[in-house]
Amino acid sequence: MVSLLFLFWMYVVLFAVIGGMRGWAKEILVTFSVILAIFIITTLERFVPFMRDAIVGAPRFWIRTIIILALVFFGYQGPNIPRLAGNNRFVRERLQDILLGIFLGAINGFLIFGSVWFFLNEAQYPFELISAPDSATSVGQTALGMIKFLPPTWLGAPAIYFAVALAFVFVLVVFV
Repeated sequence: MVSLLFLFWMYVVLFAVIGGMRGWAKEILVTFSVILAIFIITTLERFVPFMRDAIVGAPRFWIRTIIILALVFFGYQGPNIPRLAGNNRFVRERLQDILLGIFLGAINGFLIFGSVWFFLNEAQYPFELISAPDSATSVGQTALGMIKFLPPTWLGAPAIYFAVALAFVFVLVVFV
């Protein structure tokens, strides 16, 4: 059996490698996609009574995960739009672009897998194949301690509103 903690760090490293190959400009769009997804989830659960009260357990996990994965998919596909791909801002030329891409890719892995793990934990691991970390082992204790640092924990309201505002300002200043 593979620990969720191992999977978490494996995906952080994998996304860092992907980020290094794609460059910082493309990776920052994915970061903003995840922030937007968490914003949408927070807003729906806070202001739509149906999402807040009626949907619980595994269905809530799937709705949250689908929102995250859909926006991440479009974040990764966005720079492939021909009009944006021809723009020189997305060209990866120097070592600093690669290193910043590695850093942002690792952040994206943390945001994406960390959010899904947080949602899985809130749904109390409703699947047979995935079980909660075992608190009797040191790896399980580390994994349980890590849950309080996952993105939806500290990116809730009102922090997510500031994150979305900063993302929009960054896009307006750098990309437009």
